[in-house]
Amino acid sequence: MEPLCPNLDLKPAPFSPISPRFSKPNSLSVHSHRFSCSDRRVTKKWRVPIVPSWFKAASNAKADEAQVCGQELMRSVGKGLLALAAAAAANYSIFCDSPAMAESLTVAFPVSRTTEVNSVQRTLVETWGLIRETFVDPTFNHQDWDLKLQQTMVEMFPLRSADAAYTKISGMLATLGDPFTRIISPKEYQSFRIGSNGNLQGVGLFISTEPRTGHLVVLSCVEGSPAARAGIHEGDELVEINGENLDGVDTEVAVQKLRGRVGTTVTVKIQSSNDLGSDSSIQEVKLPREYIKLSPISTATITHRTSDGRLTKTGYVKLSAFSQTAAADMENAINEMKSQGVHSYILDLRNNPGGLVKAGLDVAQIWLDGDETLVNTIDREGNLLPINMVNGHAITHDPLVVLVNEGSASASEILAGALHDNRRATLVGHRTFGKGKIQSVTELHDGSALFVTVAKYLSPALHDIDQVGIAPDVQCTTEMLNSSKESTLKEKSSVSSLEADSCVLVAEHELDIQESKGTAS
Repeated sequence: MEPLCPNLDLKPAPFSPISPRFSKPNSLSVHSHRFSCSDRRVTKKWRVPIVPSWFKAASNAKADEAQVCGQELMRSVGKGLLALAAAAAANYSIFCDSPAMAESLTVAFPVSRTTEVNSVQRTLVETWGLIRETFVDPTFNHQDWDLKLQQTMVEMFPLRSADAAYTKISGMLATLGDPFTRIISPKEYQSFRIGSNGNLQGVGLFISTEPRTGHLVVLSCVEGSPAARAGIHEGDELVEINGENLDGVDTEVAVQKLRGRVGTTVTVKIQSSNDLGSDSSIQEVKLPREYIKLSPISTATITHRTSDGRLTKTGYVKLSAFSQTAAADMENAINEMKSQGVHSYILDLRNNPGGLVKAGLDVAQIWLDGDETLVNTIDREGNLLPINMVNGHAITHDPLVVLVNEGSASASEILAGALHDNRRATLVGHRTFGKGKIQSVTELHDGSALFVTVAKYLSPALHDIDQVGIAPDVQCTTEMLNSSKESTLKEKSSVSSLEADSCVLVAEHELDIQESKGTAS
C-alpha cells in the first residue's frame, strides 16, 4: 500500500488535484521527514528528526548504536485548500543522507534481540518523530516528549511480543490527552483505506457474523457486482471460500479471502436463505474479482403537496461518509435529480462520522458561490488561517435543508458550518457531535498507520465546534411518524422509513417556507 499522507481527518487516499476555485493566498508551512533504516550485523541505523543528544538509555544489555540525523526540516508552502491538506497531512520525508542538509548525531539505546519487538521499536521512533513535528499541541500535554521516548523505549526493551510492544506505543500516545491521535494495525488501516477511497478489488459482498449461529451471512451485494450477477442475495450463508470451510472463521479473515487482484477468481459455496439447513440448497459459484466502487451517496425523490396545493419534487441525498468520490457522486446525483424536475433539496448528514476534509470542502463548493470562507484552521502556533473559495459557482441555487444529529461529526460539521454560516442552508435536527480537530494519516514502515491531530478548526463565523457541536436552526423529534406523502425512491427498503421520518417532514416544511419567501439562495 502506498502511503496516504496527503489525506485528512478520519478516513485516506492519494491527494487529488486541487480545484482552482480555492483561493491561493492562504498558505501553511509543512514539516516533512522520511525515516529510513539500514540493517547491519551490529549497528542499527534509524534516521529520525532532531533526536536529543542527551538520549542515553541506561541498560545492562549491550546497546546498539543508532545513527540519527537531525536537520532543520524542509518547509514547503501550499495554497488554498492545498494548504489545509498539507498542514493536516504532510508527507513525512526528510533527506538526511546529504551532508549539506543534515548534521549527524550518534545516540545509544538498547535494541531488542527479539526480532518482532525490534521492528516495533522502529515504529516507536517513527511515531515519536511524527508527533514531535506535527502534533497540534506543542507542549505535548505539558510533558517532555523527548523524555517520553526514552521511557517508552526502555519499557519496550524487555518485551517479547509485538502486541505488547504496540501497547507501549498506544500508552505513549495516550499521555497526549487526545483520543484522536492513535495508531492502528495494518489490517485496520487496510479497511480504513477502502472506506476512504471508495474502491476495492473483490466480488462486491458485504458479510457479517450472525450472532446466534456464528455463521457468516450476506448483508448485501453491491449493485452490478460479480456477487449480484451470480444471484447471491441478502441473508444467504457463506459456507466455503476456495474449498476452506468457514466454521469459526472471523469476518475480517473471510473478507480478506474474498478480496484479491482484479482478474483473479474466487470460488465460494453459498447456502440460500430460503433453504437454510438443507444440503441441496448449497451451490458453488466461481466469482471474478473486479474493481468495486462503493458510493457514499443514496438518493430519493419525494413528491409532496405544498400548502397552496401545488405538487413539488424534493431531492433527498443521504451522504454516509466523506470518501474520495463523495463530491463527484453528489454532483452527479444532483444533476440527475435536476433533470427529473427537482426544485429543492434535503442533504442528510445524520450519523455521518466524517472522512476526508478535502471531500467535505469539495461538497460545499457544489452549493456555494463567490469567495466564501469554508472553514478556518488554527495551527500549532495558534495562527488563524481561513480557507476560501475563489469565484465559486454552485450547480444549483434551489432551497436546501441539511439534516444533522449527534452522530454528525468532523467533516460533516465542517460542511454543515460552511453551508449554515454562509446562509445557504437551514439546519434541522439535533446538535452535532463536536469534533473540531483535523488529523493527518500516515502509513508507517510496517503497514500500520498513525493518526495525528495537526490542527483545530472554527466555522466560517468563527464558532468553536470542538466539544460543543453545531446547534440546528430547527429541532425535530426522533419518533417515526406515519405520513400520506407520495414518494418515489431508488431503494424500496427506504420508502416506509423516509415517509415516516419526522426530521424529513420538518425539513420539507422548512423548504416550503423558503420557497414561499422566494429565498432560494
